[in-house]
Amino acid sequence: MTLARLRRALAGRPFAGLDVARLSAAYASSEGALQEAGVLVPVFEKEGASHVLMTRRRADLRLHPGQISFPGGRLEPGDADPLAAALREAEEEAGIARGDVETIGRLSEALVVTSGFRLTPWVGVVPYPYPWVAQAAEVAEIVEVPVAALARPGARRVETREAYGMTHEVHIYTVGEYRIWGATARVLSELLAAWEDA
Repeated sequence: MTLARLRRALAGRPFAGLDVARLSAAYASSEGALQEAGVLVPVFEKEGASHVLMTRRRADLRLHPGQISFPGGRLEPGDADPLAAALREAEEEAGIARGDVETIGRLSEALVVTSGFRLTPWVGVVPYPYPWVAQAAEVAEIVEVPVAALARPGARRVETREAYGMTHEVHIYTVGEYRIWGATARVLSELLAAWEDA
């Protein structure tokens, strides 16, 4: 699963927006209130193998404590769109200069089930080695995840959970000591499926 193959997979890929009309009304008054957010899915090659960069959030944060996630967040004043938010947050959270990111495509808009944000994931190639810098206020650890570990048999499972009066599929990846779940895992699942089908 090379980066060249991923570029082919994402070239011209149509964008699938979230069907807000199908969500329960409770999401409109949730923490995120269906506000737009963006994340960067940084990919890179290390020792000939493709990797995804993720962060482990600090355990004392109010939202999504201790979870493995992509750098990103809600749109703030000055962000033109979810891509701008994703690049800004990647620079703030992981020290990735936006000029060092080659944006190669976006994946489907996703609902962050537990907090109600609507999330657009953008895939970006970053150089490696790179001087990642974890933002101490939010990020406990920067995690380099081999794509082969995500794609191995048994790494992913899907469960169903109830939230805001709806039943949701919850994707869960287990990679070594890390458990990746929720919207982050759904994004990973779509990324890997596109990558494998290219």
